[in-house]
Amino acid sequence: MAAPKPRSSARTTSLRDTEESEKLEATSSWDAIEWFKIEPVSRSVSHVKLDFLLEAEEVIVEGYGVVLVNTDEAGTLIVTNFRLIFLSEGTRNIIALGTMPLATIEKFTKTVVRVQSAPRQSDKTPSRRLLQVIGKDMRIIVFAFRPRTKQRRAVFDALLRCTKPSSLWDLYAFVCGPSKFNNTDPKVRLLNEYFRLLGKGSYRASMSMIESGSFLLSNDMWRISSINSNYNMCQSYPFALIVPGGISDEEVIQASTFRARCRLPVVSWCHPGTGAVLARSSQPLVGLMMNMRSNTDEKLVAALCSQLSGLRGERRKLYIADARPRKNALANGAMGGGSESSSNYFQSEIVFFGIDNIHAMRDSLARLRDYLDTYGASSSDGMSSFLRHGGWTWGGGNLSSMSASVSTLGDSGWLIHVQNVLAGSAWIAARVALESASVLIHCSDGWDRTTQLVSLASLLLDPYYRTFTGFQALIEKDWLAFGHPFSDRIGVPTNVSFELSRQSSAGSFPSSPMRQSSGSFASQAPSSSHAQNLNNYSPIFLQWIDCVSQLLRMYPFAFEFSSGFLVDFLDCVLSCRFGNFFCNSEKERQQCSVSEACGCLWAYLADLRASEGSSHVHYNPFYDPLKHDGPLLPPAAALAPTLWPQFHLRWACPSEAQAGELDGQCRKMAIKFSELQKAKEVAEWKAKEVTVAMESLSADLQHEKQLSSSAMNLAKRASKESEAIKRAVQSLGCKVHFSSTGDCTVGLESYPVDIPQKYASPSKRVSDGTVQLDEKSDLSVSITVMAEDAVPGNPIGGVCENLCPLRTRDGVCRWPDAGCAQLGSQFLGLKANFEAFDKLSIYDGYFQSE
Repeated sequence: MAAPKPRSSARTTSLRDTEESEKLEATSSWDAIEWFKIEPVSRSVSHVKLDFLLEAEEVIVEGYGVVLVNTDEAGTLIVTNFRLIFLSEGTRNIIALGTMPLATIEKFTKTVVRVQSAPRQSDKTPSRRLLQVIGKDMRIIVFAFRPRTKQRRAVFDALLRCTKPSSLWDLYAFVCGPSKFNNTDPKVRLLNEYFRLLGKGSYRASMSMIESGSFLLSNDMWRISSINSNYNMCQSYPFALIVPGGISDEEVIQASTFRARCRLPVVSWCHPGTGAVLARSSQPLVGLMMNMRSNTDEKLVAALCSQLSGLRGERRKLYIADARPRKNALANGAMGGGSESSSNYFQSEIVFFGIDNIHAMRDSLARLRDYLDTYGASSSDGMSSFLRHGGWTWGGGNLSSMSASVSTLGDSGWLIHVQNVLAGSAWIAARVALESASVLIHCSDGWDRTTQLVSLASLLLDPYYRTFTGFQALIEKDWLAFGHPFSDRIGVPTNVSFELSRQSSAGSFPSSPMRQSSGSFASQAPSSSHAQNLNNYSPIFLQWIDCVSQLLRMYPFAFEFSSGFLVDFLDCVLSCRFGNFFCNSEKERQQCSVSEACGCLWAYLADLRASEGSSHVHYNPFYDPLKHDGPLLPPAAALAPTLWPQFHLRWACPSEAQAGELDGQCRKMAIKFSELQKAKEVAEWKAKEVTVAMESLSADLQHEKQLSSSAMNLAKRASKESEAIKRAVQSLGCKVHFSSTGDCTVGLESYPVDIPQKYASPSKRVSDGTVQLDEKSDLSVSITVMAEDAVPGNPIGGVCENLCPLRTRDGVCRWPDAGCAQLGSQFLGLKANFEAFDKLSIYDGYFQSE
């Protein structure tokens, strides 16, 4: 495929201008790629085993010979019941840029671009059939289809059906089911978080506790109320609420009528030491003249200012933080809303944060997305990216175009909005941490800007929320349980409220009035549901996650999770693969049985982390819980947000999005260190084995030495015995011969004697005249008589009497059990204790006194 031609000095009409999209004409790299000459593949992808398909994911339609304009790649485009998949033409691998979950698609349009004909060429050059897809994850991608085919129409119709299903239960999450990612009831997790906040962490919630109503615990200041267990008081609040202990349930009901949508002030977080609280509500209904009051509401708000510990009779200060600009709060008075008067609320101060509404946030994100698409490395129109192919053109090479790009980023206003939310949250956290003051936070309805401020301030104040389990508890409490309208804000492609009402008429569900952007609940026809969804769509939750990423950048040691975890988490939320963020409230999710019918996002992410342990990309390698074990209180100068590279730049500038991943390099080093640590442990184990083996061999060697020493001692003793025998025998005038077998032969050369036929035990006689001792004796000696004739005066006859030192004068042996050899009637001391015999003094044996 040829390289694209250089772009012209000025940018032509963008594909984002949908009003003129059918008449676009442009000159660009399209001529070089000759996309219309690409032939479709010869075989259908559906005939091949698609291993990358998820459980219950089915192919709806396929398009062949499609070009991804952003990167000039050709391949196959597949629409399933869950996502849009783009496969490379050559490798058949999934191209990430062209693959997007259907629920992540914000909008898609068909466009036609006519190729400018070269001079002297026919005007019948085929036009380009394009499909532009805009994602909620900062993506703008364009697919080009072959002319004179109906592939683009088939893909467009499939997207139209699958992105806007007629029923909530047609979504992929319901079709797939929970699978292995089962979900526990969110009510149980909410109660466990309430117990932790009240200092009752030893209690564990269960469904039986909820059914029996035995979860109504309390401490000295606050209690859990079940007044909203059936959602009759407030449809967008959770079934259980934390309220001041001195306020009865009847007063709670009365106070709810003075707040928009009955969202009365309740406790969201409380300081375990000082007793200061973060409370949330909606705007008060003070009216156009701001003269409407409610005694129960004022009493409830005053109860949030509990007495300061250690100061007798002094009550803490209360700040009422209105997230809106002051003029917007006053304008709401025309519709019955407004803001509090500090004179009506005890020891209070009203503060306005000036954060814009959902519509400003939606427009700001759209401008940021256009900026990234225009000045990124993979432009959606294939020509407007100034750095797409490494050329430093910057729109003709002039400096003003570079300045224009920077100003365009500022004009989007996104970073200013993020900074406002960060500054407001930091201010709230400082009031609680430094002054021990309580803060009541609200906006108009109390479920958008209020949720952002409350949850971000809680994250700053409580280190528990900066862990995996705490982060989940924070989102489930402040975002899900307290009714942030995810279905409207994220743009879940179905009208849940209308569907519930329709099911109610069939007897399946109880009635569920639907939300409006303002005013009271009312039913709405399904024909206008899509327009309303577009009007209510706003990246409020995405903006909050962006704020968390800014804090993670400022405090890299304070969070257990990484920026990569935030990206994956946000992708899961936008994809609608799991049911945790469906519908607009806890009540609606319960009516739809979401927790039983759909998989759990938290279980899925936990399973990913379990596969690799602490080396997983979701873990922050710098996390040190002891370094930041208290509140995070960033000064105003530190609240200077930047683009979030891992999320904002990953599609427009993929290489730059990875360039700043210091934690990735640290994680690689940690993995290498872990491998070295394991190798060290293995080496130490082997060294220990070798040491044990050496000790065993040393013990065996020592044992052998002992045996050798014992044998040597025995040999020495035998040698001494032999020498003693030899001397004893030689003293009789005999010649002693030792054979190589160890036998001893004694020859009587001068005085042969007759050998008697009878010998006393323990010796015995054999046929050759040899006298041997019994085998059981200690020493076996054979004496062979060389001459058979008896010799008178045989000197042997006097051996025992003359030579044996153990023989007494009266003929009694001093050692009668010596087992001496006997020859005739004489004894030879051949088996005595020769070692002792050898040690006897000569005087002891021969010269004893009479």
